[in-house]
Amino acid sequence: MIVRLESAAVVFHSTNLRVRTRTTVRNDLLAYVTFGAQAKGTVNGLPARPDLMLVAEPESEARFVADAGWESITFLLPPPDISAHLAARQREKEYRLPHGVEMLQVSADKARGLFDWGKRLVDIAARQPALFNERNNERVAAHVELLETLLATLRVAGDLEVDRSDRTRQAHSLIVKIAEDFVLSHAEEHLYVSDLCRAAAVSERTLEYAFKEVLGLTPVTYLIRLRLHRVRQALLAATQGTTTVSAEALNWGFWHFGEFSRAYKECFGELPSDTLRRKPGEPRRAT
Repeated sequence: MIVRLESAAVVFHSTNLRVRTRTTVRNDLLAYVTFGAQAKGTVNGLPARPDLMLVAEPESEARFVADAGWESITFLLPPPDISAHLAARQREKEYRLPHGVEMLQVSADKARGLFDWGKRLVDIAARQPALFNERNNERVAAHVELLETLLATLRVAGDLEVDRSDRTRQAHSLIVKIAEDFVLSHAEEHLYVSDLCRAAAVSERTLEYAFKEVLGLTPVTYLIRLRLHRVRQALLAATQGTTTVSAEALNWGFWHFGEFSRAYKECFGELPSDTLRRKPGEPRRAT
């Protein structure tokens, strides 16, 4: 859910499943993220929890791993808005704008207060959208209150002191990012674990540790899932009589058709022959 307030925006995220996602901050906005009481996960390998706040500069990328029960509120504001309010309060020296993606330590009460403020705003907007869509005074007032509440929280925030395990998680997160970027840039190629090791410049053991921690999968399983998705894309794009399941399976290195069919159904909930028979755009039947 997104609520737009003048030059700022408030975004609510939640999930009841474990998910991974990557997002890049717009080039004209700063991002401040607070986490709900049940939030567990990581951002670029750093822990995400209710007593911490994520800050990210424009055009920086954040890689989230969110467990079930995750809730977060993201506040997006132009850097001049923050700078102008700090200057008006003669507080420019108290706070620096972030470099990349950083995590700040905040008191639990202050962090919870900021999260609750954002959640109330989102809840009100969901019930009464006209309040912000049609009434300029309400948008302006909410925008000013957002800045006041955010700056009060930042005043008591400090840099997070990372320990050895945090640094290891950060390194693993970066390894997986490099490997995934390599995979995406070689989408039509048959890739192997050795290719990922070379791309990330790490040993097979280090690669496996990183993938297990971040993805919960071994690199081999990850590549098998990737190939299954490539087969599925080909089957969904095919027209009647232009290909067969066997041909696409062989094309992506699946030689044992029985094992392939079982793995495909486990991944997608249907047999590859069902996918091929489906007309383009037709939804999968419930089972």
